[in-house]
This record gives sequence, structure tokens and C-alpha cells, in this order.
Amino acid sequence: MRQNHYIRKQIENPPQRRTGGRYQLFMKILFWRCSYNVLTTFCLLGLTAASGPVSNSKDVELRIGIVQRFGDKPTAKLQLAPTKGDRLKLTWTVGTRQQTLITQNPIKLETAMQPLPQPAVTEVVVLGNYRTFETAEDSAQNWRAQGIAVEIAQPERWQVWAKRDVYSTPLLRRLLVQSIEASGKKIAYLDTKILQQVPRVSWVLNGLRYSPNYLSISTNKNLIRVNKGEKLESDRLYAGRMNLQPNAYGTYTLVNQVPLETYVRGVLPYEIGTNAPASAMEAQAIIARTYALRNLRRFAIDDYQLCADTHCQVYDGLSGAATSTDRAIAATRSMVLTYQNELVDALYSSTTGGVTANFSDVWNGEDRPYLRPVVDAATNIWDLSRQSLADEQKFQQFISLKAGFNESSWGVFRWRKETSLEDITKDLQKFLRVKNSPYAKFKTIQEIAVVKRSQSGRILELAVKTNIGTFNLHKDEVRSAFAAPISTLFYLQPLNKGKPDLWGYAFIGGGLGHGVGLSQTGAQNLAKLGWSSPKILQFYYPGTQIKILEREIKP
Repeated sequence: MRQNHYIRKQIENPPQRRTGGRYQLFMKILFWRCSYNVLTTFCLLGLTAASGPVSNSKDVELRIGIVQRFGDKPTAKLQLAPTKGDRLKLTWTVGTRQQTLITQNPIKLETAMQPLPQPAVTEVVVLGNYRTFETAEDSAQNWRAQGIAVEIAQPERWQVWAKRDVYSTPLLRRLLVQSIEASGKKIAYLDTKILQQVPRVSWVLNGLRYSPNYLSISTNKNLIRVNKGEKLESDRLYAGRMNLQPNAYGTYTLVNQVPLETYVRGVLPYEIGTNAPASAMEAQAIIARTYALRNLRRFAIDDYQLCADTHCQVYDGLSGAATSTDRAIAATRSMVLTYQNELVDALYSSTTGGVTANFSDVWNGEDRPYLRPVVDAATNIWDLSRQSLADEQKFQQFISLKAGFNESSWGVFRWRKETSLEDITKDLQKFLRVKNSPYAKFKTIQEIAVVKRSQSGRILELAVKTNIGTFNLHKDEVRSAFAAPISTLFYLQPLNKGKPDLWGYAFIGGGLGHGVGLSQTGAQNLAKLGWSSPKILQFYYPGTQIKILEREIKP
């Protein structure tokens, strides 16, 4: 990697042409080294210098669920169309025979509820409901440690299921729930549905209706226009191929098979925007690439890898691609962020509120050495080693500070939201019902208080005293349980509104999102101050290294 570092340095500051032989020698050495070290890797991966949607059989190809539960509404529609001068190729299988249709016209996929000859029962054991994949994955690992085979699903919220092919009969499922309840845990339950009808996808072409269970869509140009939604108001351009395939919830998923670098072209405009400073865009490109490769396991239950919304990274195809973001992607092509030669857990959020967080400040699980609290400012304006934000007084003092941070000019850097007890009660009851908690039956809230904070100020434990007892919310549960806070970096202020009884609370805090890793707004400020993308990444992920994606880098 020392050679690759040398090459990057020379590209950034090449010898001038006027040096004659030195310049020619530099170019020969650069060409030889690149050909042997870097381009060999690119060839092995099928990567080229082109930024267009050119696919290669050896390229790193991702499977992105761009419409995850198509058919959950009977009115759902999808329209797929080729670009001008191209044609759609539709392939599916009937029995053992493969069917193919080629058309230059758009096809409109529709769903209709198909009655079943007799009612069908679907049933799973749900072992927990969670806001994020990270929390669900930690729970899944704990269940596995107890000898219970599980899988992670996302019918709406993230859930951990008892593995369906292991607990495959009603008896086994009920015995599992009983054994879990006997151990003192009341969180497992049976999700049983009796189906009278199921969604079926079909389309009409040349007067004939087709209704396959699995459909592959491709074009000669590797470009497909997709209209989502019931009204088919606007389309998005996607590179690669599409599959319409069944998922674990009785509906369908439209999966985009797309090369990694082209995927990143569909992420940057929507994650950091097209007007961000160049080095901030480059940092985001490296992180987006790393995040994707590190998280390919998320939707194994549904036979694809990543989603296209904020549960993964926002990916909306090539319609928003711009010269500025394409330039940042080309400048960082195949670069990933590593720690001890492994891909980092490349978490990032919109706004940290002035300080980043440990992984364990937000989710259960082991901390990552490179994800730790960093004051989000270019200068040293707060010393966490001496003034820990775990102290409530120090925390409120920190939140009162507004100037000097990377995000100071951003609207959600500091915020205040007042919420009545009535609204807080409704939000909490809804959250607890989803969790299948016995406290969902509470009627009134008497008090809410922060019990414990982390060094970064994030709430680790929040106590809620009700008419039927006190329960605690932990870490990222806090954002799920209330509508008001947009991060866990806040404190509570009781409000009476001139009346003797408690009216509600003011949530006073900062930041938007989990606050772990890179701040997108903070990175833009550092870029404006002249920081390079490697320096920005080193700031938010201490101790990491940028490397060219190679076979020895572990996903």
C-alpha cells in the first residue's frame, strides 16, 4: 500500500512538464506501477475508469431492493420502460420452460388479490421488534448464543424471527414460545395470519396478460426507467438489471442489480447533495462504498442485500447524478475505509449536535475503536476528558453552546420541541404495543427523567413513571418512543403552562440522527476550511486507513 500512497501523492502534485525527462520518467513509472498494482485490481474486479453505467461480469455487483414490499396495497403499480431506442427483455420460467418477451413499449405491473382455494395459515415466532438493524442484529446474536436459530426480517419495523425452516411446525413454534416465557422473558409472540387471498403481480402486453412469480428485466443499454407509486407520476433512471421476486412477507420486491461504482453514483446526490465542497463529497463517496460492502447481509431473508432508503443509504438511481458528484466518485474510485485491514462499520448521520458518539451509546454490541466521541469542531472548544457529558449539568451547559462548531449554522444543530403529556402518552402507548410490552396498558404519565447518559451525552436510560409502574427506555428506543426528539442528545424540561399540574415537556437538544461516525454537515464545514477527504475521514474515524478495494480487504 506504500506504493499506492506514493502514486496518489504524485497524482495530486505531479512534476511539471517543463522538467522534461523527469516528467517522462514519472509518467513511465506511474503507468507501470498503476498497471501492475492498481489496474490489476481494477481488472480483477471488472472496474474501469469510465463513470457511466457500464456493467462487467467481474464487477462487484450489488442487489438493492428499490421497491421492498410491492403488493402490500392492492392499488400498487409499477411501470418499467426502456430508454429511447432501446428495448426491454423480460424473462421468466413456467414449469421448467423459460419464457422471453422483448418489447420497446413500457410495461405496467399491477397487483390484484387472488382468492385462495382454501384459507392458508402463515405463522412466525417474533422474538423482538426494533428501530434499527444494528439493534436487531445484536438481539439476533444473543438468541443464537442461547442455541435458538434466528433470522432478521423487516416486514415494516426490524424484527428477529425464529428461523422458519427450523421451527417449521405449529408445535415447535408453540413449544419455543412457552420455553422462552418459562425463562421469564415475555417478549416472544406468535404472529399468525389466516390468508383468504394473496397479491399476484401481472401485466398486459399485446392483449395478453402475463403473471409470473419471478421476473427478470434487462435492456441492451443497461438502463431502465422505473415509475413507482400508485399514480405513476414520475420516473427514475436506474442502471443495471431488475428482478421482481417474492419476499418473506407474501409480497414482492423489485431488486436492482447494479455495479458498485454505479450504485455510488445513485447515492451521493441524495445523501450529501450536489453542491457540497469537493473533499466532503469525496469523503462521502468513500464512506458510501464502504458502508455498502460492509452491510451486504441485511436482507438475506429476502434474497437481496441493501434497501434504498434511510434504513441503509438513500439510493435513487441515476436521475440525480451530477458532474460534481461523479467527479468525486471518479477521484476516489475503489477507495474504501479500513481498520486493521478490514472494512470499517462506516456509520454516518446528518448532524451530530456537536459531538459524535460511541457505537454503544446508541446500540447494544461491542464498540468499534474508530467510532468514539469526537467534539465536532475544527478547534478545541470542549475537553471531553475533563468535562464528560455524562454529567447532567455539564451536558446542559454543552447544549447551551452554539458558536464554534462545524454545524453551528445548520438548522437542526440545536432545537427545542414542546410536547403535551397527551401526545407523549399516545406515542408511548403505540411504541409499547409494537414491542408487545405489558406497560402498553398504562393510562397516565406521572414523570419522565433521564437516568443515565454516556460520555458523549447520549441518553442511555430514560425512566417513565406511570399509573401502573415505572419502565425504562434504552438507547435508540428513546427516538422510537417519542415524536419530539430527532436524536438522543437532549434533556427534558417540565412545563406547567401556568397551571398547577404538569402540562408536558420541552425536549431541548441537538443533532439529527444517531450521531455515530461522520457528520455530513460537519464534513462540509471542514471541507470549506480546506480539509482534504483523508483528513476529514481521519477526524471522524480515528485510526483508520483509506485503501484501494482489493481481494485482501474483508467485507
